[in-house]
Amino acid sequence: MSTHDAQCRTDTDPAATRDAMTVLICGDAPLESDANAEIRGAIGDGWRAVLAPRGRLLTTSLETAASAIDLIRPDLVLCSGSYLPPTAYFGEMAEAARRSGACTAFWATEDPYEKDASYRIEAHFDAIFTCDHWTRRFYDHPRVFHLPLAASPEQHFAAIDPAAERPVDVLFCGVAFANRRQIVDRLLPLLAGLRVAFIGPGWGSFGGETPGFSDQRVGKSRLIELYTQSKIVLNLGRSLNFENARHQIAASTPGPRTFEAAMAGALQFFHEDTPEIRDYFTEDEVPGFSSPHEFRRQLQRFLPDPAARLGAAKRAQARALADHSYAHRARSLVSTLGHEGLL
Repeated sequence: MSTHDAQCRTDTDPAATRDAMTVLICGDAPLESDANAEIRGAIGDGWRAVLAPRGRLLTTSLETAASAIDLIRPDLVLCSGSYLPPTAYFGEMAEAARRSGACTAFWATEDPYEKDASYRIEAHFDAIFTCDHWTRRFYDHPRVFHLPLAASPEQHFAAIDPAAERPVDVLFCGVAFANRRQIVDRLLPLLAGLRVAFIGPGWGSFGGETPGFSDQRVGKSRLIELYTQSKIVLNLGRSLNFENARHQIAASTPGPRTFEAAMAGALQFFHEDTPEIRDYFTEDEVPGFSSPHEFRRQLQRFLPDPAARLGAAKRAQARALADHSYAHRARSLVSTLGHEGLL
């Protein structure tokens, strides 16, 4: 019997209700990126907020998940992160979940960039949640749902100080992927004379002798500090595919840093290569641009006006706290599974 046909526990015992359920989060596959490990930690923050004070949250590696399931008999087993590493084998975990009656769900946080390898999870989980809206239609599975990534107040929130010094005019932090280099190359004339910081692998050589371009890697806590020290944060989408040749799916949903930067109180200029950003933030919360002309207009509006920057940053942060924490995503996931009769 496949996991699609398996029945999750549907008893009415209080332990099966949302606020008293037991959830096991697993992942941390060998060869997986540090970014996925950070996201999994933030997801855990959200579940702890939802399950407190009666529920239980436990975390384990994928290789020890089966024994943990046999021992604690969770209501929900949630795997998150990447399904690409060949060392990540989900069959043993899924079999243990079937034995215990646990519902299984996978939250794919790397879509669409490795979508060609999704067959590795499609046979093992009762439901799949994808971080990318457009990718949802390409799965071969009866229960696939869109669940965007988010931010963690515990990890990403920073109080907005109107009097704080912000020595950086324009910040971007992230790898210099080809699409990002093309965008920034068109913006360079508009950045001349500004105090800029482009930080991440590939930017040092791109900037040449221009100050402010660095190949440095920064951790999450340092990144939050940089947000608080910058007047404007550029939000440029990613274009790094690992296994996405079959359908060549273009990402549609904003990545996690959109929500993280908003939670940190940053004013973001979002490069609008997808209109889906407006499902999460209004133009008054996260201003957008799609051309150098529009970028110039946004610069002229916000750079000389601290009150305008402060207002937009406050509105974006309030929106992130109200709608886009990992606790909100956990509640949405549980609601979806309940509606499907899986919990």
